[in-house]
Amino acid sequence: MKILIVEDEPKTGDYLRQGLREAGFVVDLVANGTDGLHLAQDGEHDLVILDVMLPGLDGWQVLMNLRSRGQQMPVLFLTARDQVEDRVKGLELGADDYLVKPFSFAELLARVRTILRRGRSGIEATTLVVADLELDLLRRRASRGGKRIDLTAKEFGLLELLMRRRGEVLPRTLIASQVWDMNFDSDTNVIEVAMRRLRNKVDDPFEPRLIQTVRGMGYVLEVPEGPR
Repeated sequence: MKILIVEDEPKTGDYLRQGLREAGFVVDLVANGTDGLHLAQDGEHDLVILDVMLPGLDGWQVLMNLRSRGQQMPVLFLTARDQVEDRVKGLELGADDYLVKPFSFAELLARVRTILRRGRSGIEATTLVVADLELDLLRRRASRGGKRIDLTAKEFGLLELLMRRRGEVLPRTLIASQVWDMNFDSDTNVIEVAMRRLRNKVDDPFEPRLIQTVRGMGYVLEVPEGPR
């Protein structure tokens, strides 16, 4: 798999290139939108990681040019612009995902792999749905059975991770790195406490229960196959 990074901040660009290469990807790195558009037009890349604020053409212009030419390679925006309006604009222009700086590399890698699994034709929905549980990624709202659920920022991030990786057992180390951006400390119960609070809101008032504990391994969100 070949990835193009368009990032004008040298430390961030080098960090991403090194990490993705260590993860087994072939990586090209350019520092301005004009060169990024030129390389992306070749159609040789499986994914473009694109900053918004770039010299030359900005990220919006690069993406608009690509989509206007009918090129549908996946694009992941990576930017410090964290307003809802910016996320909406990026997705409406045809981006597949939008990750706000600062970020954990583990989360970026997970999103990269998810996008690549969907394939070149996949465009990510702005709402995640599992059974009657819905998560609106743009408005940062959750609901189940049509009933609004109020979540803290960490609870929202935790639920988003579980729903994006539905059916997959997530170890505490991965949850800690992606939601809390920290190394897992076996002496802390922060993940257990957060999961208990999330279950109180998302599972306890409803049927069936979606969040399961896999003893000794971690947590998984899935629809039960039968009565439990």
